[in-house]
Amino acid sequence: MTAAANHHGRRTTTRTRRLERAGIRDVAAAAGVSITTVSDALNGKGRLPDETRTKVREVAERLGYRPSAAARTLRTGRSGLIGLTVTTYGQEPFTFTEFAYFAEMARAATSAALNRGYALVVLPASSRHDVWSNVALDGTVVIDPSDHDPMVADLYRQGLPVVSDGKPGNCPVTAWVDNDHHAAVLGILEHLAQAGARRIGLLTGTSTDTYTRLSTEAYLGWCRSVGQEPLYEAYPAHDPCAGAVAADRLLARPDRPDAVYGLFDPNGTDLLAAARRYHLRVPDDLLLVCCSESDVYATTEPPITTLSLKPRRIGTTVVNLLIDAIEGIAPADETAADQNGSGQLMPTELIVRRSSQRRPPRTTVAAPRPPGEA
Repeated sequence: MTAAANHHGRRTTTRTRRLERAGIRDVAAAAGVSITTVSDALNGKGRLPDETRTKVREVAERLGYRPSAAARTLRTGRSGLIGLTVTTYGQEPFTFTEFAYFAEMARAATSAALNRGYALVVLPASSRHDVWSNVALDGTVVIDPSDHDPMVADLYRQGLPVVSDGKPGNCPVTAWVDNDHHAAVLGILEHLAQAGARRIGLLTGTSTDTYTRLSTEAYLGWCRSVGQEPLYEAYPAHDPCAGAVAADRLLARPDRPDAVYGLFDPNGTDLLAAARRYHLRVPDDLLLVCCSESDVYATTEPPITTLSLKPRRIGTTVVNLLIDAIEGIAPADETAADQNGSGQLMPTELIVRRSSQRRPPRTTVAAPRPPGEA
């Protein structure tokens, strides 16, 4: 063998070794612990000192160790896959990600799943192909299930853990996470009333998901309590054209509102455009608030006040609740519980901008008169 050939052989052998994946035995040897300790440290199990868990994870990261999916399936009976779907916004699996809330929530959920060693699979609520039976899921997150949602009920009957983003109404789920929509809407209405609004309108949806239903009920209840006739328009929220039409209808009414809250992401721009068509100045003639996670509303003219539902926090929480249920870990804190499983309410945030702050009337100050002038 020539020197060149020998050098080539050594290079090939070195490259082959580099391509080999580190195994759990390699991690155990490098960390000076047993294979069982490595498994417990990486899976969050057992009663190990925090120092040991940290050391094992650092060694695994340094060696590039990744648990074998096939080995985990054989050992635990789990695939390492969890589903994510929304039943409200059409049948295509990625339609809902066009909305800022769902895009933010899905990103956070994906990161949370990866941090726990799972992969997130986005699936349609229904399909001509039976994709649900073809994907081996350990559990599923369902966003905004409607009352008596047949898909949620079917998954639950199969014994699959289901956690919902949105209080599930009459759907049986393992756990749920939601915002206090009633309190959020009342806070917005009070904010608008304090800014001088006397006839507050609502843009809402026709769907039966919890967010739409509870928000609308809160508005109607407030109208009854203050003696205002309800001023609202409802439309199918997954149809962007329908939102613009509904905004136009609301501002074309003879009893036109002087303030509007829109439940959905595009409502802010829809209402701004409708206000311009009717020569209404925002905020002088019309106060506006919409629920959105989009940064675009900080740069509109005028900037629009938005309600944030904190989707990143919700996405992280629902995934961790789901994986805890899959792995048989009892919830540390149940802030609410009913026949539909344990529930958590997350805070919202009203980001106040100029669209909901009516400017005080101008006062004319007369020029000072010369001394002695009557």
